[in-house]
Amino acid sequence: MRLEKFKQPIDRLLAGFTVAVMAMLVVCVVWQVFSRYVLAQPSTMTDEIARFSMIWVGLLGAAYATGKRRHLSIDLFVSDLKGGRKLANQLFVDLCVLLFSSGAMVWGGLTLVTKVYSTGQLSPAMQLPMAYVYAVLPLSGLIISYYCVLFMLETLLDSLAPTPDLAPSEENI
Repeated sequence: MRLEKFKQPIDRLLAGFTVAVMAMLVVCVVWQVFSRYVLAQPSTMTDEIARFSMIWVGLLGAAYATGKRRHLSIDLFVSDLKGGRKLANQLFVDLCVLLFSSGAMVWGGLTLVTKVYSTGQLSPAMQLPMAYVYAVLPLSGLIISYYCVLFMLETLLDSLAPTPDLAPSEENI
């Protein structure tokens, strides 16, 4: 990929942060089980941290999977496409993902975050503003949109690149 230098730093940062949040989720769940069954005093705070961490891991993991092109896709009809049709299909898919992520996740997420922030809604156990929890929605939408733009540029660059002549040359005969 020609644009790998623009993608790789985001991949690394996203992978590292997602792994850290996942580790925090595991620690919270283990502590919750231990405190409930061994200490007989369940921790309410770890339950809430685990719930919020799961939201962040899910959405940031989806952004990471999009960047690695490992997201769910149905390629039954696409696998037989070649050349321009395959490139056009890839552009169409990336455009659809871009429109969804920028519309539903970024715009809708920002709308949600601003409304929740203006109401001052707090989480029950930690008294954390819920807008912080919901902020992952526009954040992951921005990351997915960024990846889609890179993929679309790469597809356009591929379509403009000269294709090698597949006919045997006279030198090889």
